[in-house]
Amino acid sequence: MNAARVTVLAIAIGAGGIAAYLASGSDPKPVLQAPVAKLDTIDVLVARSDIPLGQAVKPDDLQWQSWPAGTISPSFIRRDQQGNAITDLTGSIARSPFFAGEPIREVKLVKGNGSGFMAAILPSGMRAISTEISPETGAGGFILPNDRVDVILSRRERNPDRTSGAAEVVNSEIILSNVRVLAIDQTVEEKNGQKVVVGRTATLELAPQQAEALARARQSGTLSLALRSLVDANAPSANVEERSSRRDTINIVRFGVSTTTTSQK
Repeated sequence: MNAARVTVLAIAIGAGGIAAYLASGSDPKPVLQAPVAKLDTIDVLVARSDIPLGQAVKPDDLQWQSWPAGTISPSFIRRDQQGNAITDLTGSIARSPFFAGEPIREVKLVKGNGSGFMAAILPSGMRAISTEISPETGAGGFILPNDRVDVILSRRERNPDRTSGAAEVVNSEIILSNVRVLAIDQTVEEKNGQKVVVGRTATLELAPQQAEALARARQSGTLSLALRSLVDANAPSANVEERSSRRDTINIVRFGVSTTTTSQK
C-alpha cells in the first residue's frame, strides 16, 4: 500500500470519527419534569341527578364523589364522617331543588315522618293557605310555584259622593306584598317544559298574621294575584298593616252614564 492510499484512509477514518462525535452531541437532552403534587380529596355526597322541590329522595338520586379537600364546606356530607348517609337520607323531602352534581346539604332536606310534603317544605313559623284564583285573577296562568306575588283586594263600597250619580265604587288595595307561591292546585314545580299552570287554587306561604289578613279579605271582596319581577324578589315584604295609600281610578257605568271616580284613604 503506497503512502497516498494510507493518507486517504487515515483522513476518512478521522472524518467518520468526527461525524460520529458531532452526531452524538446533537441528541436532545431529556427534559426533567417536576413531580406533580397529589391533590388531597374527600368523598362528598352529591346529587346524581336533578332533585326538584318537594320530591322524596331515593337511593338512586345520590352518589359519592371525590371533592378537593381544601374546598369542602362544613355543611357538606363526608363519607369518612357519615358513611351511611345515603341510607339515612332516603325518604327525605327536598325543601329546595338540587342540581346534578350539587353537594347534598341536610339543611335543604327534611324528614317527612309520614306527613305531607307541603308541611315538610314549609319554613319554620310559616303557614300555607290557599285562595281561589282564575285566569283573570291569577295573571292569566303565568304564575308558577316559587314565584313572588302581591295580593290585591278589590271590593265594592257605597259611594260617599252622591253627586257623581254612582251608588257604588270599586276600591283596590295591596294587602300582602312579595309573598311566595307554594303551589298552583297540586302543581309544586315546573315539569316537562311546562310554561303555564292554569289552576283554580293558589297556595301561598304566609306568616300567621298574614294568613289571618288573607282569610278576612276573602270574605270581603275579590282577591287577585299580581306577579312580581324576579328583580324584585329579594325586596323586603310589606307588613300587613302597610296598605297602599293610592286607590285605583274606576270607571263606573250606571244607567248608561259613565262616571270616573278616584278614591283615596
